[in-house]
Amino acid sequence: MIRRAYDWTLRLADTPHALWALAVVAFIESSVFPIPPDVLMIPMILARPSRAWIIAGVALVASVLGGLAGYWIGALLFDSVGRPVLEFYGKDAYFAEFGARYNEWGAWAVLIAGVTPFPYKVITILSGATALNLPVFILASIVARGLRFFLVAALLYRFGPPVRVFVERRLGILFTMFVGILLAGFYAVRFM
Repeated sequence: MIRRAYDWTLRLADTPHALWALAVVAFIESSVFPIPPDVLMIPMILARPSRAWIIAGVALVASVLGGLAGYWIGALLFDSVGRPVLEFYGKDAYFAEFGARYNEWGAWAVLIAGVTPFPYKVITILSGATALNLPVFILASIVARGLRFFLVAALLYRFGPPVRVFVERRLGILFTMFVGILLAGFYAVRFM
C-alpha cells in the first residue's frame, strides 16, 4: 500500500497541477498521510530549478496548515475518544501529568519532528491533545518545516540531480544526527 501511494505521489510531480498536488500532499502528510512531500518536491525542483523556492514555500505553507489540522484533530477527538478510554483504565491523571511535561518541552518536540524522519503528524495530533500553546506550535512548525523544505530546495538548486540520491536516502539521518548533537549541546550547557 505504501509503495502504491509513493508511486502515485511521484506521478503527481509530472502533472500540470503539480504545485496544487504538492500542497495537498504536504497538507495531509502533516496529519494523516504516510508519504512525505519531499517525494513530490524533489522531481519538481529537478525539473524546474528556477522554481525551487516557490516549491519549498508551497510545501511549507501547506504543511503548517496541515499541522494545524492535525492539532485540531488532537484537540477535538481527544475529548470525545481518547479521554474516555483513559478514564476507563484509570489513567486520565497520568495523561494530565504527561501533558504538562510535554507542554514544557513541546516546542522542541515540534522542531525535532518537523525536521527528522519522526512522523510529524504524531506530534501535531499530540500537540492538540495536550493543548500545547498554539502560537508556540505554529512558530515551531514554521521553523522546522521551513528548515527542512528550504534545505532540500537549496541542495537540489545548487547541486541538481547528483544530490537527489543523497537527499532521498540520507537527509533524514543527517537531520536526526544534527538534532542529537544540538540536544547534547544543550544538555552539556545546562548540566555541566
